Amino acid sequence: MATHALNRHLVLVGFMGAGKSTIGREVARRLGREFVDVDKEIERRVGRIDEFFRRSGEAAFREVEATTLESSLGGTPRVIALGGGAVETPQIRERLSDSYAVLVDIELDPAWERMQGSDRPLAQDEAEFRRRYESRQPLYDEVADARARDADDVVLAAAGVRVEVGALQLLGSFIDPPAALVTEPVVSGIYGADTQLAFEFAETHELPTGERAKTVPEVEKLWRALRIGRDGTLLALGGGSLTDAAGFVAATYTRGCTWVPMPTTLVGQVDAAIGGKTAIDIPEGKNLVGAFHWPARTVIDPSLLETLPAHERLNGMAEVLKTGLLAGEPLWELPDPELVRRCAAYKSALCLRDPRDENVRRTLNLGHTFAHALEAAAGYELPHGRAVALGLLAALRLSGRPTDAIEAVLEPKPARVDRERAWQALLRDKKGALSLILLGDDGAFETTVPEADVRRALDELIAG
Repeated sequence: MATHALNRHLVLVGFMGAGKSTIGREVARRLGREFVDVDKEIERRVGRIDEFFRRSGEAAFREVEATTLESSLGGTPRVIALGGGAVETPQIRERLSDSYAVLVDIELDPAWERMQGSDRPLAQDEAEFRRRYESRQPLYDEVADARARDADDVVLAAAGVRVEVGALQLLGSFIDPPAALVTEPVVSGIYGADTQLAFEFAETHELPTGERAKTVPEVEKLWRALRIGRDGTLLALGGGSLTDAAGFVAATYTRGCTWVPMPTTLVGQVDAAIGGKTAIDIPEGKNLVGAFHWPARTVIDPSLLETLPAHERLNGMAEVLKTGLLAGEPLWELPDPELVRRCAAYKSALCLRDPRDENVRRTLNLGHTFAHALEAAAGYELPHGRAVALGLLAALRLSGRPTDAIEAVLEPKPARVDRERAWQALLRDKKGALSLILLGDDGAFETTVPEADVRRALDELIAG
């Protein structure tokens, strides 16, 4: 079965009343894809569905439904909403195997409450409605690659991202043998035993904790130590630096092997481990060597944040603030499981829309040009979250936006780094010397900023 909808049609299936059309339209907007409502397309062909049912019968309707879906499955990836009974047609079930199908769940009683009194031909008799619901459940299970209840769930499923409290204990349902575990000493000490109980790994390796994992010598050690073949899976269990480095190893080892990140920090769960952008650092700059390598799945267990030190949580909150600013919602005020789910869904949508970071995904770099420059100037001794907090201050100041939330939640302090070294690092940054992401009334946008303004904004972030 497919594990994500990158380069595939995303098809929503589910019973009447589940909201497939409404959710599908919203998901299509987020992903920048065309939306096809198969029932609406059928009405364009044959007129009102209830009248066609009475005139020609259900069998004729199913034939039209199958041909309508077939005509929708060509071209660039779309979001497609299927009628509730489409899965009863063997031809349709077979064709869905080439797409990514998400079951939009709804319980029986709420479905009947929504549908009774409607003009749906198969919602006129409650007993028949209930019989159809029960008989279709195995068919939904057969075709569904994932399940969802709202648009955020669908986006996450489409990106192959699973957010679930207790996911660590379910590792066996997310990865296949043979698999290698790549983790870091601190995480191994806390979760190593649980991880090994959840899945039997063929081999286990460690990278250093923190940014040191993202260095050429450490990556080379891992390349040389791995024994899995190209058909193996690499599970990356750790923080954002660990998943960055392990993902880059997966992208290059045997010219690319399957990998599954399982981030254990807030910055990893809301940002770093999502979207398949992997990288390591070199002295000249952060993330200057990397690859795009979409994970088979990304497994996120918010309960792992319970052991996260306060300073690491603050690092992650910088990315949460960034995401909330981009989304136009105070996501930082939500409880952890929902905060993680909503932030991960926001990033997943942009990454699916722009998997190679060529246009809209670049808005996720809000504040990061300054942050990366400060990190490089500090020899990567400055924590990423602290650097991002400062970068957000600069970006909002240049945007003419208030900085209250940044100051209240993150309490950024000026960095003690060499000003000229920071400036030179900014000029080398991969996003272009003076091209920045700023924030306007209608969201984030990329623009060229005068050199003097950028230099002044950077200097304001540096102590002394």
